[in-house]
Amino acid sequence: MIRKAAPGDIPAVAALYERIHDREEAGAGTTGWKRGVYPTEVTAREALLAGELFVDEREGQIVAAARVDQAQVPEYALARWRYAATEDAVMVLHTLVVDPARAGQGVGTGFVAFYERYARERGCRCLRMDTNEINAPARALYARLGYREADVVPCDFNGLGQIRLVCLEKRLDAEG
Repeated sequence: MIRKAAPGDIPAVAALYERIHDREEAGAGTTGWKRGVYPTEVTAREALLAGELFVDEREGQIVAAARVDQAQVPEYALARWRYAATEDAVMVLHTLVVDPARAGQGVGTGFVAFYERYARERGCRCLRMDTNEINAPARALYARLGYREADVVPCDFNGLGQIRLVCLEKRLDAEG
């Protein structure tokens, strides 16, 4: 069940980040995230305080989390988007994290479906998100779900140093 996060969910979300960092450091992951830099418990707390942190809870365990809002990061202004949209028509998915133990079980797909419904219910018809160019699993997932890679923007992002930020977009149809 995907729901708005509560303060008590922060340790579980931070633990998800740590499991991703563990995989990354072991050479088993390619998110480009760095322990102690991004994402951290502070990342989750800021999203919670803004009322924008969502979690997927199954059998009492948090298996995924993300921030969903209408805030486009400054780097998006550099991207060549195909779908022009006013700020109020865009919904953004940030920092989607899925428990590595749940990889391949449809958790990420389900979270993106939730994001799309959430956007549609709020009248947003343009979806945007980003990922690091080296994050092949995320890029494959988003492509499979109909997201278009609008551009790759070289930038210093979230304190991670120079990366190539893949900006993705999808337009929702009116029927939905």
